[in-house]
Amino acid sequence: MSAVIDIHSHVIASDTQRYPHSPLSGQQSDWSRERPVGFERMIAAMDEAGIARAALVQASTCYGYDNTYVADAVAAHPERFDGVFSVDVFRPDAPEKIRYWMSKGLAGPRVFIAGHTSAAKGARLDDPSSFPVWEFAGEAGIPVCVQLRAAGLPQLEAMLGRFPRVRTVLDHMARPVIEDGPPYAGASSLFSLARYENLFLKLTTHNVRESRGGKATPATFFGRVVAEFGASRIAWGSNYPASEGTLAEILAEAHAALATLARTDRDWIFFRTAQSLYPALTKR
Repeated sequence: MSAVIDIHSHVIASDTQRYPHSPLSGQQSDWSRERPVGFERMIAAMDEAGIARAALVQASTCYGYDNTYVADAVAAHPERFDGVFSVDVFRPDAPEKIRYWMSKGLAGPRVFIAGHTSAAKGARLDDPSSFPVWEFAGEAGIPVCVQLRAAGLPQLEAMLGRFPRVRTVLDHMARPVIEDGPPYAGASSLFSLARYENLFLKLTTHNVRESRGGKATPATFFGRVVAEFGASRIAWGSNYPASEGTLAEILAEAHAALATLARTDRDWIFFRTAQSLYPALTKR
């Protein structure tokens, strides 16, 4: 296997004066406060783990819509990083903000609807005020990352159908309910979206660890995911340091969980899909 690409990691600066915290909803995530990792330490962790490049994802629950630290990280080490930024997609000036952050070398936006720390009460992915962002993404050919939970998948389906040119990357696969085990009826709302060819999945540490719960097993669950979506629409992300453990340990967990997949499928998941979504991770 060629060098691994991590499509979902986060960096937090120690300098809070230069990079002040401004979390969405005013509540900073515990992980960003308790185990922050700056981009220089991220590179050291990547070297230890054997990870060649990473797409740094804006830590919305620490910095909100100020993507300065991610942009500075990419500018400092373009040979190792690309960046995914956050904007308020419901504001009229959102396309202008996207152009600005793209001019800083970042690759595409992330829409944060729901996570451990709520983004905005009552926010909906399919709010018509966000349509200009999706139209811009389709015209510019840039991917849009989406973080929401399984309950929001009908909203995602509406957007996939409305904007078929936009490659949409689903963070943490929306954390599907899989403890019921095969045939994973609890995850049917996720599998039903496989027919949308513009949908890509981020397979992260959350999914790896949850695949060992209840009646689920990594072999049966990830086998089903690959059978439904195809490995070329799945990319691995560590979620480091939001997920606990060293980056090397997290990668080892992923390798173990996906060991039963074909070598070609693992190649897609661990680097080829990332390169297709973020070509800068190949060129640099």
